[in-house]
Amino acid sequence: MVRLLGISGSLRAQAYSSAILRALADATVAHATYDFAEIGSMPHFDQDLWDEALPVPVKHFRDQVAAADGLVIVSPEYNHGIPGVLKNALDWASRPHNGSPLRDKPVLIVTSSPAVTGGVRAQYQIRETVTSALARPVNTPEIVVGQVGTKFVEGRFHDPAVIAFAMNGFAAMFEDIAHRNTP
Repeated sequence: MVRLLGISGSLRAQAYSSAILRALADATVAHATYDFAEIGSMPHFDQDLWDEALPVPVKHFRDQVAAADGLVIVSPEYNHGIPGVLKNALDWASRPHNGSPLRDKPVLIVTSSPAVTGGVRAQYQIRETVTSALARPVNTPEIVVGQVGTKFVEGRFHDPAVIAFAMNGFAAMFEDIAHRNTP
């Protein structure tokens, strides 16, 4: 069983990203257990805070990243880019550069948008951020959810085609984790 950390890039109570993340967790329940990050309570990244005792929410998030076999990030696209709260969390997890808990972690990235493009610009920015932190984005075609607001039934994300497409990304992630954990 693989241990994954789910990270929603949105703080909204009824966030599409959080609903997509729950649907993906449900779809992979036979292969993975999930922990879910709460990234909204971390202070803005400040190197001065790094030199003191880390704020409790930051330490907790970093511990979650360290304990996970891989990360699943599901994020909206805000103004053609990555949400600030997600970038902030990734910045906290990226230190120290060669010894951060992100180092060598496989990361599956899913983005969404009300637009047809499904958050492709945010997808690239998240990939760039985690790569610079020495994480390993899963090598899969971009998993994007266009026109996200139309893909809900009774408050739950429902798009079998997206879930099926995402399973290819999960298969690549699970293979990467298994290969890495084989002596």
